[in-house]
Amino acid sequence: MRIVLVGGSGTIGRRLAPELAQRHEIVVAGRNSGDVRVDITNAESIEAMYREVPGIDAVVGIAASGALDEFAALTEEELLDNMRGKFFGQANLVLIGQRYVNPGGSFTLTSGVFADQPAKGVTGGGVVSGALHSFVLSAALELEGRYRVNVVSPTMVADSVDKYADLLPGLSSVPMTTLVGHYIDCIEGDATGQIVRAYG
Repeated sequence: MRIVLVGGSGTIGRRLAPELAQRHEIVVAGRNSGDVRVDITNAESIEAMYREVPGIDAVVGIAASGALDEFAALTEEELLDNMRGKFFGQANLVLIGQRYVNPGGSFTLTSGVFADQPAKGVTGGGVVSGALHSFVLSAALELEGRYRVNVVSPTMVADSVDKYADLLPGLSSVPMTTLVGHYIDCIEGDATGQIVRAYG
């Protein structure tokens, strides 16, 4: 398969890409690095990516992470900023991609633990991840028989513990091998409409 990893140079992508490359052709897409450039906050940029890379069989969205926030000062605009990349960007990978990805292909998106386990300072992250879960459930029905759509919802990933453990005390981590396995199952398997909760 030809697989596009949007955000493939990031924490998850650096582990996922070499595993997939053993069996598939990998195209890494990113804002500042990779084989092709894409800004997932911009629908025109996403469409340009699809036009530049023909013959795609699978798309994986692992590009954007939600920002921390302070609820007492949180605004509508901050929530929208948080959603532009991680929610709208990934939704557009599917909405635009359905016109370009080969029939029978798949989309695997990335949400996060705060959809199910609320915590202080991550209201935006919870809203975005919950929206992604609902989007995937609906998109899987709409695209049934044409494309598969799933979402992986990780807790803190093991490779980021040193960076985030102090900011999110008490949050468990998921081993990278386990997480990579979930993505591979979504890409190479037959399931659709799945929310894969990788909560450690």
